Amino acid sequence: MQTWQNKARQIFSLITVCFILTVVFTYFTATATSVNQDETVGSGKKYIIAMDTTFAPFEFEDSQGNRIGIDVELLEAIAKDQGFEYEARAIGFDAALQAVESGQADGILAGCSITEERKKKMDFSTPYFDSGISMAVSNDNHSVESYADLQGKKVAVKVGTEGAVLANTLSSQYGFSVVTFDDSANMYEDVKLGNTVACFEDYPVLGYAISQNIGLKLIGEKEAGSSYGLGVKKGHNTELLQMFNDGLENVKTSGEYQRILDTYIASGESISSVIDTKESINFFLLLGETFPRFIEAAGITLWITAVSLIFAVILGLFFCALRISKWKTLHVITKVYLWIIRGTPVIVQAFMIYFGIPKLVGFTMPVEVASIITLSMNAGAYLSEIFRSGIDAVDIGQMEAARSLGMPYMRTMQKVIFPQAARIVIPSVINQFIITLKDSSILSVIGLSELTKVGKAIVARNLESFQTYLILAIYYLILVSLLTALSALIERRLRRGKIKGSGK
Repeated sequence: MQTWQNKARQIFSLITVCFILTVVFTYFTATATSVNQDETVGSGKKYIIAMDTTFAPFEFEDSQGNRIGIDVELLEAIAKDQGFEYEARAIGFDAALQAVESGQADGILAGCSITEERKKKMDFSTPYFDSGISMAVSNDNHSVESYADLQGKKVAVKVGTEGAVLANTLSSQYGFSVVTFDDSANMYEDVKLGNTVACFEDYPVLGYAISQNIGLKLIGEKEAGSSYGLGVKKGHNTELLQMFNDGLENVKTSGEYQRILDTYIASGESISSVIDTKESINFFLLLGETFPRFIEAAGITLWITAVSLIFAVILGLFFCALRISKWKTLHVITKVYLWIIRGTPVIVQAFMIYFGIPKLVGFTMPVEVASIITLSMNAGAYLSEIFRSGIDAVDIGQMEAARSLGMPYMRTMQKVIFPQAARIVIPSVINQFIITLKDSSILSVIGLSELTKVGKAIVARNLESFQTYLILAIYYLILVSLLTALSALIERRLRRGKIKGSGK
């Protein structure tokens, strides 16, 4: 028993040290970000620009993970012309819109259509691209030749795009239903599988995809669409809009603007990308090509998960202590915390923490800090119940026997109850660790560059959904298997320690 107690003290001391170091690191990270914002963004010298990650040819990544595309190069050219600094954050279209609204970003440049609805909450620059909408079906589909052929069928769109607006407008007229996707690659895959018969997408984006031999073909003529512009929160960052407008005029005059378009689109009205069409990608070649990106992302995933779990264990122990205390007020606090966390999805918690809190308080929060808070609070709620159930599982006679010998309550808990409860809850705790590791994939929605987000970025470039997500699954299986092996090792050691202790 004494050996186990010594080990428990060592583990607790290690957790405490890690907790203190993490708090210090998180504090200085947040402070540095706040100072950086005050000294740069507030003075107009540097701006945070939110961008999409899966919108080729406007924003996507090459095989080395470098962000490329029309919007990326245009922003760089304008910033150089006007002499301002910026930080581009590729967090996805939905998250980018919310980042501007919440103050987490100064502007959005992500193929953002200038619509009357968005003008109510955002100010826009001079349009830099006039878009349009096209419809596509799978190559082997010969039954759909016009909108009239869509009656009674399902059509795929990407959320927030002009294609989605057009599809929803036409759905009642032509009698089809609309299915929404978060990224274009999965939308194309759904059409190829036959779950939906067609998709609506901005014509340069769809043209790039078709040039990559994804198995789709265009149907009908291009529809007129809205123009793209740089968007900022209404009434804010007027100097950024002015510099963007001035810079856009200059790069058009110099010919740089047309050069950028020609790099990704054959001509202003063409939908054929000048980027070489791809050949079929071998699985093992893709595995080797994506290895550096996925390994880097796996490191971020493990780091965020490990730090979050340290906080989660401490939160779990804290709320477990409140739950088993004698004061009913503390019970109520714990129940409210558990009710909120266990009653809402992780993705909602991530959005509330990353976008909601900064909007209410008025400061920017690093995505890493928001990710750690989200995972810590979520896992901490479940761990508190695991710890409480472990304590309840210890025979009450143990407490009664210790108290009858004159041991104080806290000493009884420390020397008798906690060591036995720890052995009971270890499997459940490790299982929660695994769940938290997998939950980290949800944080891609707020821009954390973990495994899932990197996988989405790779798919946006090569449009090889199945093979890329298969590789992604392999990496997750490896990480989970390592945690499972660790769990089995800990359980075996605890079991041997228990048997040895009972022999004494």
